Amino acid sequence: MLYNNNIWIGQSETDSLFLSLKMANRHGLIAGATGTGKTTTLKVLAESFSKAGVPVFTADIKGDLTGTIEKGKDNDIILERKKNWSLVERGYTFEGYPCTFWDVFQENGHPVRATISEMGPILLANILELSDAQRGVLDIAFQVADDNNLLLLDLKDLKAMLNYVSDNASELKSDYGHITSQSVGAVIRSLLSLEKDGADLFFGEPSLDINDWLQCDSNGYGYINILECSKLFLKPKLYATFMLWMLSELYETLPEVGDLDKPKAVFFFDEAHLLFDDAPKALVSKIEQVIRLIRSKGIGIYFVTQNPIDIPDSILGQLGNRIQHALRAYTPNEIKNVKAASDTFRANPNFDTQDVIMNLGVGEALVSFIDERGIPSVVEKCMILPPESSMEAINPSIIKQIVNNAQYASKYNVSVDRESAFEILDQKRQELEEMKADQLKAEQEAKQRKLDEIEAQKRAKEEEKLLAKQEKEREKELAKKEKEEERKRRKTEATITSLQRTAINTIGREVTKQFTRSILGVFKK
Repeated sequence: MLYNNNIWIGQSETDSLFLSLKMANRHGLIAGATGTGKTTTLKVLAESFSKAGVPVFTADIKGDLTGTIEKGKDNDIILERKKNWSLVERGYTFEGYPCTFWDVFQENGHPVRATISEMGPILLANILELSDAQRGVLDIAFQVADDNNLLLLDLKDLKAMLNYVSDNASELKSDYGHITSQSVGAVIRSLLSLEKDGADLFFGEPSLDINDWLQCDSNGYGYINILECSKLFLKPKLYATFMLWMLSELYETLPEVGDLDKPKAVFFFDEAHLLFDDAPKALVSKIEQVIRLIRSKGIGIYFVTQNPIDIPDSILGQLGNRIQHALRAYTPNEIKNVKAASDTFRANPNFDTQDVIMNLGVGEALVSFIDERGIPSVVEKCMILPPESSMEAINPSIIKQIVNNAQYASKYNVSVDRESAFEILDQKRQELEEMKADQLKAEQEAKQRKLDEIEAQKRAKEEEKLLAKQEKEREKELAKKEKEEERKRRKTEATITSLQRTAINTIGREVTKQFTRSILGVFKK
């Protein structure tokens, strides 16, 4: 609840406890076992920031933050606190707050997208836990894309680029270095693993303009941006990818502002342990770096988790404003964890912090905030104020209706797949395949022409042989005919000669006979 331009978070036995808006960008932690009131505390803080004109982002793991858009209702606990703490007299009233709903999986909110180029090779390599050789290949893919004006917008662009540098490794080696197919394959396999988590929905366009999360409504209330995370938190690598991109985008986009009277925006991350469970050292280091430096941009980061030990020490040390709900301890290890949580507070001489943590009731918490001198306050036990909005989740169908009619519907709800690396490389691949096909066709046609020429020459030779054979046979036949005719001629001539001889002989005999007769006749006379 906003009171005198500070956040009234709770009431101890003697005092009201306030978080100074001026120190709210010193980051914070809300911790406690399940069911002890962390969500209530988150809502009270988010509502107060909103009313102060500070935009809020919050990850909604269980779906119970959606009711922030509707007015709360009285119940016995709220009525009692109204009476005991004079809430109404101090400005407490039920009201709904301006909310915008977002969803990486594009089901219960505006899509949240980022391009591969915006993520960059360094952050992406950290998320994928790549080796040095694999990081080098990823760097080369980004550099080749940049040198050739190839946009890397989504996963298919990056995979196409990786395949391209692998296929052209020998040509690229002199300018970019050695590229092995094994390293390329390993990177693509890591991308496929991230894609199975839903990264194909996260990477794309239109990408989110982070400034759209830093807006106020017409009444001056900061918008509360609620990210649907009921599915996202089941994909810890994708959740970490989203958070790392978002923090980096905030840091790189926003100008330095120094110390302000209030933050420019505050971000809450529920189930924060999911960001750090089995996270690579490079990723934790990057988150630590961004959180340490983003304070100068006027941004406050608040982690919500069960136990402070869920947060790496290097990051936990940056969280100055702390609200600790109850922790239960039944085993030596759990008791050790409670002690570790109590040691994160500046001790109060009036009670044992470790003992109090284990005996806090629902809605009770230990609180320590950074004062305006930058010093953590002594830990105090208090009862957290009730939120002013509804604690009940609203129907998903109502959320969809709100999303479809919201100001960002036309900007984000429809994905865009413009020409980028995948389309250009695919076009080049098709052109190359067509060129190869044309070349192969030309080669086949040339080969066929050569075969046809050989076949024609063969046929010509065969025809020549055939003609020669036929000519030889004709000549042979002609010679045979000539020989036969000669034989016939000679036979004819022989016959004629014989006839002539016979005739001559006959004539001769006849002449002789006649002559003889003539002579004999003479003698007879």
